Amino acid sequence: MSEKNNKNYIQEKLKEKHFEAKIVRRIVFTVFVILMLALTGIIGGGYFYIKNALQPVNEEDTKTEKVEIPIGSSPTSIGRILEENGIINNGKIFRYYAKFKNESGFMAGEYELSPSMNLDEIIGHLKEGKVQQEAIFQITIPEGRQLEQIAVILENRMDLSEKEFLETANDKEFLEKMREKYPNVISDEMFDEDVKYALEGYLFPATYPFYVENPTAEEVIDTMLQKTDEILQDDEVRIGMGNMDLTPHKLLTMASLIEAEATMQTDRESISSVFYNRLDVGMPLQTDPTVLYALGEHKERTLYEHLEVDSPYNTYKNQGLPPGPIANAGLSSIQAALNPAETEYYYFLATPDGEVLFNETLEEHNIDKNEHITSQDNG
Repeated sequence: MSEKNNKNYIQEKLKEKHFEAKIVRRIVFTVFVILMLALTGIIGGGYFYIKNALQPVNEEDTKTEKVEIPIGSSPTSIGRILEENGIINNGKIFRYYAKFKNESGFMAGEYELSPSMNLDEIIGHLKEGKVQQEAIFQITIPEGRQLEQIAVILENRMDLSEKEFLETANDKEFLEKMREKYPNVISDEMFDEDVKYALEGYLFPATYPFYVENPTAEEVIDTMLQKTDEILQDDEVRIGMGNMDLTPHKLLTMASLIEAEATMQTDRESISSVFYNRLDVGMPLQTDPTVLYALGEHKERTLYEHLEVDSPYNTYKNQGLPPGPIANAGLSSIQAALNPAETEYYYFLATPDGEVLFNETLEEHNIDKNEHITSQDNG
């Protein structure tokens, strides 16, 4: 190849490389622009979504609506109530906004609010408000009570018969209405054919104020389910259920077993660990309160003959959790179900004086049983 031809060849190659580099730069630039536009779109979409949620629903609509905020309502439930009444655009954004601004101290009461108000105005009203109506009466549901026991409590305190309450608690049509209102509480698991009462374990133990003289069974149950919904929607509880791979139904079922067995607060996490340890190795839970629940009657002691009862709730005959809760657990038992102690315990024994003894082996458990139970019977 002559020197002239060689130079032409080199020049042509340089032109090709220059052209290729130019094409690559254009491609890179185009990709970069597309990515930036996409990112801007995502950021912009999120910005406008939040901005819209923070704006009044309708600045020109100054007509007020009566909105009742029950006693004990959390920012989550307040946000939901305001959204359902058309006062704000988004209940979740309200909760995050209140948390971001460190707003608290919201007061219960009946408020006159309008869709023209912004979040700061609404928060101001809720912080300055006063309860405009005193409760006519209050009913306390203690921890560990079963649905039938709650029915008796209500019958003794108000004009609501035990039969009417239990019929309402088992009414499929009513429960479907409650499912629509509380989708995070009411689930298909509650309607399993083996479940004795769908709402067993779902009426959170608390003191409930009522503002009408004779609330209906529907109103009473709705009020209690709202409290259960608040408990289950708490961030700590939701995260705990995710970590433990528990549905609300399984959580309330486990919590009810802990509630039925525990005598002191300090025992609950250890009792919880025994149940989870047994589940992990395929042992039956063998907890007496499930047998008594299956029998449908209270007994001072569970005898061997009782352990033969044919029921899906009998955890001596069936492995795993029972079909549903056996009582209404309090918050401490729910927390214990989400945070079991780290132990190697597989056995525990409640002594007649209320102490709970924990053991790792059946041999140790039987020694304690002979010492604290059998010896007392012989004495």
